[in-house]
Amino acid sequence: MLIERTNNNQITITVSSSIDSFGLQSLIDYAAYLEATAKSKAKQKDVDKLAKEVKKGWWKKNRSRLVK
Repeated sequence: MLIERTNNNQITITVSSSIDSFGLQSLIDYAAYLEATAKSKAKQKDVDKLAKEVKKGWWKKNRSRLVK
């Protein structure tokens, strides 16, 4: 594995092609999350509240389809 910081303020990671693609995708997803939330000022309690509201709405919308 090779990790390089480039001149344009980016990091390049080179890995062997034999690496597990599922694990690599998880790593990429986490890096994308870090990048997307780097400048966020949201507090964890606000994020948790929003997630709960979204799940509640999803369940109301899909319950009849899933519970028989």
